[in-house]
Amino acid sequence: MSNALPVFLTGFALSAALIVAIGAQNLFVLRQGLRREHVGPIVLFCGAADAVLIAAGVAGLGAALAAVPQLARLLAGAGAAFLGWYGLKALRRIGAGETMAAGADGGVTLGRALAATAGFTLLNPHVYLDTVLVVGAAGSAQPAALRPLFVAGAAAASFAWFASLGYGARLLAPLFARPAAWRVLDGAVGIVMLTLAAMLAARAAA
Repeated sequence: MSNALPVFLTGFALSAALIVAIGAQNLFVLRQGLRREHVGPIVLFCGAADAVLIAAGVAGLGAALAAVPQLARLLAGAGAAFLGWYGLKALRRIGAGETMAAGADGGVTLGRALAATAGFTLLNPHVYLDTVLVVGAAGSAQPAALRPLFVAGAAAASFAWFASLGYGARLLAPLFARPAAWRVLDGAVGIVMLTLAAMLAARAAA
């Protein structure tokens, strides 16, 4: 088992390289971390979802999904609608003065926060491309006995990233004590979400 550590690190490095990017899910986790609102459950959901999808990809789900192109278009359409709604909501917060300081009252319930997390995670076709197809294909190329270690490494990278993003966001709390900073963040969130929604809509229509 001298190859155990390299296989674990390979899974960790590949997953980390794919997940560390500005996207809808990461921006949502960052915003919740800044507000210190349901961070633990959100981090656990994101990490667990990635772990399940990676394990499924290594087990061969990627080949099954590739055989059903209609599913990709369906996910793209649903993702476009969800991201478009959230992007408009973020921009509306700016105009309505609904931005909140970190730790402020009046936030969303745990159920709504997890529902939004599920939307950002499971309605994004890219999550399946990254976890099931790319990471899954790399994992399935490993010797059968070492595949669980590859999955563990890839999942560890996901949990580490989301924990760092969610809990590390509080280091930015002094900056976001100012309402103007929240308006800038919500503006960036709105633009990113609407851009991604347009891209997914185009893919669904193709």
